[in-house]
Amino acid sequence: QVHLVESGGGLVQPGGSLTLSCAASESIFGSYAIAWFRQAPGKEREFVATIRQTRTTHYSDSVKGRFTISRGNVKNTVDLRLDTLKPDDTAVYYCAAGRPILSSIRDQNMYGIWGQGTQVTVSS
Repeated sequence: QVHLVESGGGLVQPGGSLTLSCAASESIFGSYAIAWFRQAPGKEREFVATIRQTRTTHYSDSVKGRFTISRGNVKNTVDLRLDTLKPDDTAVYYCAAGRPILSSIRDQNMYGIWGQGTQVTVSS
């Protein structure tokens, strides 16, 4: 059973940056797409970004141009760089692994392996 563990969350001021990391318990990036989702208080979980097995990336409109998903420098990790953070980015961020078809890349039901989440709080 593959496990995912997120790290890197914290408190940051508006306009600041953070890098989240998703570590897999084994090498899965050749077989799975890795995505980041987030859930703010009182809201449904939403898609943020994904990197596919081919390393192509997709972003939600709300984070495009501010967030960057990439394979990490540490083996079996995927990073999510968060720049120009806004208070609306405050949420628990989850990474997930799955094999979605392209038309369903943003659908959380296409991802069957999830981490426990890491809190990001953007506040002055």
